[in-house]
Amino acid sequence: MFSCIPVAAIPNAPFGTSFWDQHRNGLTAIATILITIAVAQLADRAVARRGRRLRERFGAELSPVASTRLRLVRRLIFAAIIVIGIGLALSQFPSIKRFATGLLASSAILGIVVGFAARQTIANAIAGVLLAITQPIRIGDLVTFKDSTGTVEDVRLTYTYMRAADGRRIVIPNEQLASSAIENHSIGQHLRAEASVWLTDPAEALRAVNVLAEPGVDVSVAEIDKEGIRVLATTWVSSPAERDSRSAGLRATCLERLAKEGLSSGERASRPSSE
Repeated sequence: MFSCIPVAAIPNAPFGTSFWDQHRNGLTAIATILITIAVAQLADRAVARRGRRLRERFGAELSPVASTRLRLVRRLIFAAIIVIGIGLALSQFPSIKRFATGLLASSAILGIVVGFAARQTIANAIAGVLLAITQPIRIGDLVTFKDSTGTVEDVRLTYTYMRAADGRRIVIPNEQLASSAIENHSIGQHLRAEASVWLTDPAEALRAVNVLAEPGVDVSVAEIDKEGIRVLATTWVSSPAERDSRSAGLRATCLERLAKEGLSSGERASRPSSE
């Protein structure tokens, strides 16, 4: 009676054949992942080329709305291809395939577990899609979120990146942006430049209102508290860059005029607003 001898046990068996039989699943999975990455890169470049062709056709840069949506589409396509490729790679292993089949049989429990574990990530991703569709903020907009003001650099699938005036980079989860109030200073036609001075004496505050008033600048008593009286001087500009320089000039002018009148003051930072 003849017995079956494994190929790997035969001394004269070709090395390439035995190596492929032993590592076929791993090699196939690696090849699948490499092909997936290449396809994702090609798709991303194809979408980017499409955007460049649109800019060349119309002879101008894409609007902030179109630019924001184009970036979201690129990232969604890239992520979808990578997820599909990883799934195909893992399916090459019988043990993982059987495990996945068992999990799919109890999909309700799996959905609850995965949804609870990744609820924050899923919420951020869904909020990112909603932000790209509804466009409350766009790339290049000057916005204020809570106590932070800056220019939107990028709206990604889960996070939004914002650059403050002092160079700080602020990363905000999209779920917070979608569920909180955002002050977008670039939606209106004008931005407000402002400067605040604090005085402790009511009579001096009233004098400061008259001293600081000039054509094109509105001056008013904005706040009264235990620390003093805040006098606010405001004017309107047409761009974020002009707002910063105009605010700085307005602060310097206020301090100079108060010093000439012998009025003591202190300055506090205040957030910009839009009309």
